[in-house]
Amino acid sequence: MIDVPPGLSVTAQGPAHLPEVLTPEALGFVADLHRRFNPERQRLMAARRDRQAAFDGGALPDFLPETVHIRDDSSWSVASAPPDLDDRRVEITGPAEPKMMINALNSGARVFMADFEDALSPTWENVITGQWAVREAVRHRLSFQTDEKTYGLGQRLATLVIRPRGWHLDEAHILVDGSPVSASLFDFGLTFFHNAREQLERGSGPYFYLPKLESHVEARLWNDVFAVAQERVGVPRGSVRATVLIETILAAFEMDEILYELRDHAAGLNAGRWDYIFSIIKKFHSRADKILPDRGQVTMAVPFMRAYQQLLVRTCHARGAHAIGGMSAFIPNRREPEVTERALAAVREDKEREAGDGSDGTWVAHPDLVPVAGEVFDRVLGERPNQKQKARMDVTPTAAQLLDVSVPGGAITERGVRGNVSVGLSYLASWLAGNGAAAINNLMEDAATAEISRSQLWQWRTHGVQLADGRPISADIYAGVHDEELSRLRRALPDFQWTDAAALLDELVLSDRFAEFLTLLAYPRLV
Repeated sequence: MIDVPPGLSVTAQGPAHLPEVLTPEALGFVADLHRRFNPERQRLMAARRDRQAAFDGGALPDFLPETVHIRDDSSWSVASAPPDLDDRRVEITGPAEPKMMINALNSGARVFMADFEDALSPTWENVITGQWAVREAVRHRLSFQTDEKTYGLGQRLATLVIRPRGWHLDEAHILVDGSPVSASLFDFGLTFFHNAREQLERGSGPYFYLPKLESHVEARLWNDVFAVAQERVGVPRGSVRATVLIETILAAFEMDEILYELRDHAAGLNAGRWDYIFSIIKKFHSRADKILPDRGQVTMAVPFMRAYQQLLVRTCHARGAHAIGGMSAFIPNRREPEVTERALAAVREDKEREAGDGSDGTWVAHPDLVPVAGEVFDRVLGERPNQKQKARMDVTPTAAQLLDVSVPGGAITERGVRGNVSVGLSYLASWLAGNGAAAINNLMEDAATAEISRSQLWQWRTHGVQLADGRPISADIYAGVHDEELSRLRRALPDFQWTDAAALLDELVLSDRFAEFLTLLAYPRLV
């Protein structure tokens, strides 16, 4: 049993490291943050719903007229980067799980993002073990033992950055005054409380990635949280550095404003490409003129994605912030060298485009991609830690360019439907089994890819979009493909629990209403 402060309850037992993570002081810190900031969080979530209703009624986003003075004011910039967060040429990401964390920290990447969000299935054991692993990693004593091998940290480690869950999520296993605690404040509060002082004493700091923001007002709430947390723990204001993932179409119109709200704590922006694509489908799911083709055809080379990436670079460099490119999710396969070489060529092309656009670094999902991406950025950066001097004043994307989601030559095919069904089933089965980073078809997939898959299927079915062969996509076509893919997957992995995944995908695709996040629908099944 653990000692729980008044007004709090823990609804689950274990796992092994629970007493080390959920100390009375840490729980009290989290509860104080929740009581102070949850009312504003709830207000902002209601504002999201109101904006979505406006989009469903035909409205479209635009650059905000009321904040034009922030965008036009060239005099402000974000805080300068700490030394260990100034060179970010290659960043590796993965779930906050001990073995993966050790491999990522040892990978040779400059930065490692330990993920409590899309790459972590939030079972109680995963969440608590992840918090313990972060605590151990900060103190350079994290290890992991298998029957074959002992994993330990090396001498040269990547700079650790933490991604908490988004504002929309709750942590059901902790109740504050009878209601679930904000998952964002739970993840942030525990990592900050346990590690901020230790990180600063070791010459680093409490660094975070912020997911799923839809407005600068949501960034302002994070900034308020940082200010209070630093004061209560007794570390200097500005110790926190936060990089915001621009992974919603709405945030793309408020990049300047987001950096401005966080300017004392801002480190940069990241082009979260997969969630960005999902956000476009989600926000415009009711519009027949905003339908995307097969997922594989929506690359960073298409015009609206290029506009988004280049605007991010221009905005960041105008404010002294890092501009970080998107994820390469490929997993090298030593058994298929030809497949691997073709994929690596595509990774190089992607990273060369990002570096050429002015990005200061990029994301990879596998240690074997660190040298590939590093070679590209080494060639561009040389000994410089970044290329913030590349101002990109030639870039002037308009709202129309960001919103014109047409893809030259794009098509919707049975292969695309089949791929979305297969990936949706595979990922949901993995997530429900407790694994949020799933290797599927030589790619390391997280929740963002499953979100694209299920949301495209819903949108295509709802609008009766025609396949390339002329057939309209219907519930019957989906059901036929679903049954075929499910049978194939069952044969390949008979021990997997496919029934719940199949039922969940059906609910996401066949419902009359579009589900905002699959994780909101799936989490009660996990709990």
